[in-house]
This record gives sequence, C-alpha cells and structure tokens, in this order.
Amino acid sequence: MTNSHAARDIDTSRPHSARMYDYYLGGKDHFDVDKQAAETVASAYPAIFVCARENRAFMHRATRVLAREHGIRQWLDIGTGIPTEPNLHQVAQSVVPEARVVYADNDPLVLKYAERLMRSTAQGRTTYIEADVNDPAALLDSPALAEVLDLDRPVALSLNALMHFVTDAQDPYGIVERLLAVLPSGSALALSHCTPDFDPATWQKVTDIYTNAGTPVQFRSQEDVARFFSGLDLLEPGIAVGHRWRPDGDSDATDAEVSLWTGVGIKP
Repeated sequence: MTNSHAARDIDTSRPHSARMYDYYLGGKDHFDVDKQAAETVASAYPAIFVCARENRAFMHRATRVLAREHGIRQWLDIGTGIPTEPNLHQVAQSVVPEARVVYADNDPLVLKYAERLMRSTAQGRTTYIEADVNDPAALLDSPALAEVLDLDRPVALSLNALMHFVTDAQDPYGIVERLLAVLPSGSALALSHCTPDFDPATWQKVTDIYTNAGTPVQFRSQEDVARFFSGLDLLEPGIAVGHRWRPDGDSDATDAEVSLWTGVGIKP
C-alpha cells in the first residue's frame, strides 16, 4: 500500500454498497448518505439486516468447510467490503493457521481499513489489493497476489454478495469463468447472491433504490445463480437459501427474509 493510495479522496456525495452493507451489519464505517440509502432499502425490505447477517454467517461456514474437509489453504476474496470481525482470514486461520488470503475491493474506504485485514497468524499470510472484479486480468496480474497465493495449488474464490452488482451487460458469467480458469483442480467457488425469487415486488423496489442511487444491480433466480457453478462439483446441499447451507445452529429466519442463494463448488 502506498501513501498516495491511502490518501485518495473518498466520495461521500453518493452512497456506496460496501458502506451500506456496513450499516446493515451494525458497523460504524459509513456516512450519512450511506445510512439514508440503507434506511430507504430497509423501509422496502425490513429483513435486509437478516439477509446481511446470514450472508456473513454463510461465509464463515463455507470457509470452515473448505478448510476442514477439502484441504483448501488459500483464498481469494473479491468484494471484501469494510472489515467486520471475524474476517475470512481469521476464520480460515482458526482452522489452518498457515492459510493465505488475498482480499480485493474497489472501494478506497476499504483500503483505509485494510490494516485490519493484514493481521495474519505467523504461519499464514494476508494482503489487500485494490482491484475491480470487472477487470479480472488486472486483478490476477497483481504482484501482491502473486506474492501471497500459489496459483499452482488450490484456491477458494470467495464471491460473497458481489455478483448481483455485476449486470448481464457486464458479462458476470464470463468474469467468473476467467477467474476460475487460472485456478487448478481442487479449487473452489463459494458464492452468495441476493434473489427476488421469494418476493419479486419487494426486490424490484430494492433494485430501483440501488439503481437510482447510482449502483446498478441485478438480483437473480436460483437457476441463474446456479449458472455460476457450471462445470463445478456442487457440495451438498447444492444451491440453497443462505441459512440452509450447512447450518451449524437453529435459525428462525424465513426464506423470504434471507432471500439469498448460496453455494460452494469444487473444480474437477
């Protein structure tokens, strides 16, 4: 990280999805413009706070499953968002202390807090790169990524609540294909994605709110989310609502409240 990057101005004139997500999770790293937009979403979809929590919980469970049951020791987490403990590397390194994690995000505010993402175990490594999922080549060519990840060994690609910010016009499936193409057999994709399947009218309102705030979104059906896993071996229970993917406790949330399709696939 350079000082010039750290000094980049943060645009507070319009809401940002990462900072709105921080608000949903009860964080403090957002601005009034983000709070106002997030509360507008919450007025249309009060369960957005449940959705955000269940998304985070899925990431924790998927990370532990990949570390414990599938020998994954490396992660590439794109769309990291503002750090909220426990972060992915803390979950992974609690299972395998030697785990290596590269975080990537395109929001300079995340860069400001990225030091939190660097607190690795002595045996492992973590780093943060500023990159955009819409430019996978630049992301994969980052020298910082090459310093931490060995792309000749399995890597888990973690895309949590990210791809609904990539519309069909931006070729979301092609982007995921390109990211997975450089990863070897035994690598994994862990993905969560908001869906209108359980309440189309409400999610149309959410779509309008984000789009009108300058952040185009495209929430997808279960069938469309499953396309991201084309060619991969899906782990049980397949594409499932977030709180139903390998639950480690009881949840009283409904499918409509969570409205999040999740899945984990292994590259043959």
